[in-house]
Amino acid sequence: MTETEIRTFAESDRTELRQLFRKAGEGGPTASLWGHEESEAEIYLRAYMDLEPESLFVAVVDGALVGYLAGSLDHSKFPSESERIATAIRKYRLALRPRPAAFLVRSALDLGLAAVRREPTASDFADERWPAHLHINVVAAARGTGASDGLMNAWLRRLRDSGSPGCHLLTLAENTRAVRFFERMGFTKYGATPLVPGIRHAGKRVHQQTMVWSP
Repeated sequence: MTETEIRTFAESDRTELRQLFRKAGEGGPTASLWGHEESEAEIYLRAYMDLEPESLFVAVVDGALVGYLAGSLDHSKFPSESERIATAIRKYRLALRPRPAAFLVRSALDLGLAAVRREPTASDFADERWPAHLHINVVAAARGTGASDGLMNAWLRRLRDSGSPGCHLLTLAENTRAVRFFERMGFTKYGATPLVPGIRHAGKRVHQQTMVWSP
């Protein structure tokens, strides 16, 4: 069995990691947010390469990147997901692009209906008990090889070495495979599962699952 190497991001990885972004989420409930890959990569990958590369880990097999974990030690010092999304919408003029515009309209309709039903909707998570956060993506062919475990273990070591009080992540309640994986890595479910406006998987609405870890 080929051994998987886990290491921190190097600037020379940038182009290949950007290409990996396209492949790693294929088939998952959040494979694409609104169908505009460049803006989505800016939100969920490039921000980490630019702002906190020391918290970005990559998995390598036979010299090729097969996965990555992008993290931040302190949410108060890193732009929130909502801020990154708003910046991308403006920068790429997404309201003028058909697929992103349709997503934005659907999100607005979901928010309106949720308000009428008094149904909670997903939002940024901020709690000083768990200030760190992460995103992880591994290509389907490398799942089950230990790449995901290796990335998570590298991140948890970084959290412990830095003295972090804890970490959170946001996934989907409907993504049961991911939830089970995070539970195996020591994370626990936290709070309610509010609606994620705009996103559909298999034609159905999805819900945010917050999970937390403490050393």
